[in-house]
Amino acid sequence: MNPIVHAELSWLVAQGLRERRDRVLVTCAGLAPDLDGLSLLGGEAFYARYHHVLFHGYVGALLTAAVCAALARQRTAVALLSLAAFHLHLLCDLAGSGPGWGIVYFWPTLPREYFWRGQWDLASWQNGLIGFAVTLACLACALPWRRTVVEVLSARWDAEVTRTLRRRFLGEGRPSI
Repeated sequence: MNPIVHAELSWLVAQGLRERRDRVLVTCAGLAPDLDGLSLLGGEAFYARYHHVLFHGYVGALLTAAVCAALARQRTAVALLSLAAFHLHLLCDLAGSGPGWGIVYFWPTLPREYFWRGQWDLASWQNGLIGFAVTLACLACALPWRRTVVEVLSARWDAEVTRTLRRRFLGEGRPSI
């Protein structure tokens, strides 16, 4: 899956948290496994060897949860939701990164790569459909919770998007006749 869908899914996982800061931390936790994508800076061969290895495992999950909890207001909840978002990313990668893209979850302890036989291509209709549904779900959060995934980028932009969606679908802010 692409990083935008990973971010949106992780943000949805965080909706039980009161504070924007904590929701952003959980969203970042769901993106953290792709830090090993920076291996591309070492060249294509280095990337092919280490993407889905360096940070797509338990070491990355524990490190991510610890950092997020340290920065959070609701430490325990953020630690648990960070682990959930991180592992959701891994599950999505196993399903939708394409055949041949495994995960070395127990690296560096055990260098065994895990695959799922039903993997679909990154540019598949499945990923497109999931991405579309997740984006709609993120926008729909404006109606009950007065926020969207845009809050990850900017509280001010999110307020504008939320106001627009609530006006369109709930009729808020329209003059009554």
